[in-house]
Amino acid sequence: MSPSKPSLNDLLAVLERTPAGLAKLLEGLPETWVTATEGDNTWSPYDVIGHLIYGEQANWIPRARHILAGETRAFDPFDRTAQFTQSQGKPLSELLSTFASLRRDNLAILRGMNLTNADLDRVGLHPEFGQVTLAHLLATWTVHDLDHLGQIARTMAKTCASAVGPWSNVLSILKDRQH
Repeated sequence: MSPSKPSLNDLLAVLERTPAGLAKLLEGLPETWVTATEGDNTWSPYDVIGHLIYGEQANWIPRARHILAGETRAFDPFDRTAQFTQSQGKPLSELLSTFASLRRDNLAILRGMNLTNADLDRVGLHPEFGQVTLAHLLATWTVHDLDHLGQIARTMAKTCASAVGPWSNVLSILKDRQH
């Protein structure tokens, strides 16, 4: 049995919880945890929060507006690494607060759009993927959050990889991600 498509309210239930969940997990932790990476060219939890902030500013709501305006040109490209300049040197507590504020504002904007099923079926043009619907965009926003929550947990767990001894064989979170 395949799962049904989540409703807009189902998606919002996850999106509204992400900032508080991340704050609970990361706020006040020693730098060891928040600056850990999985190796070269990977992101720390700190980097992920900066990336999520940039997404709130430049991705989800701007692209939803683009679709609803009936734009025929492709979305503006998204800089997946903007956080490395935009967030550099800012304390994690500030980033978490900024993310929470931006997310709260964006969800209020989204709710204020009073989207219909017809709106969710409206199409935009992604610069890489071609035609996408507003429903695709909103589901992707939610899964993007969940993907980064998993990334943060995996990165943090790997700081203890050598400390768990023989249990490393049964802790799947310590395995490298398969693409």
